[in-house]
Amino acid sequence: MLEGKTIAVIGGSGKLGGALAGRWQKAGLNVIIGSRAGMPNAAAAALADIVVVTVPFAAQAATIADIASQVAGKIVIDTTVPLVPPKVMRVQLPPEGSAAMAAKALLGDGVTVISGFHNVAAHKLATDQYVDCDVLVFGDDKVARGIGIALAEAAGLRGLHGGALINSAAAEALTSVLIFLNKTYKVDGAGIKITGTLIDPVD
Repeated sequence: MLEGKTIAVIGGSGKLGGALAGRWQKAGLNVIIGSRAGMPNAAAAALADIVVVTVPFAAQAATIADIASQVAGKIVIDTTVPLVPPKVMRVQLPPEGSAAMAAKALLGDGVTVISGFHNVAAHKLATDQYVDCDVLVFGDDKVARGIGIALAEAAGLRGLHGGALINSAAAEALTSVLIFLNKTYKVDGAGIKITGTLIDPVD
């Protein structure tokens, strides 16, 4: 599913982007990085088949505006979590309902937007250790969600279908809860794990 694909990590010099890019490169995927310190974001997006946006919420709109002309007909994976400092332990979803829905509104119907990687600790991904965390992938296109799941698995994680893009609000909001848990219970990067025996869905 990922064979022959080029993945652009926008914001790839940040903690999450850098960690994901490193894991994907180690998995043998063709990865390019867009960042202020490297290739311009729009140039990276133009060269890619799959574009992964890994920037803070405050930079999301400007970053998407920067790459919008280069992602028509492509899959854009938005990892943005709407954290609004200083109250990052409180859920603060944007008017669109989620950061992913905001991305979709900005990019329009010619782009397939999915979302994921909201609840996995970047500093753990940056190591070679096994990260016992599930990645919920959201999107209105099941095939595109499958690509997001394949990317999660390439990064050493379990990817799961989370349903429609609007459902991304649940994982985005959960990030604030996890930050609260980290502080309250002194956890080094709490994540999520779906319990029960899961049977792969039939295509």
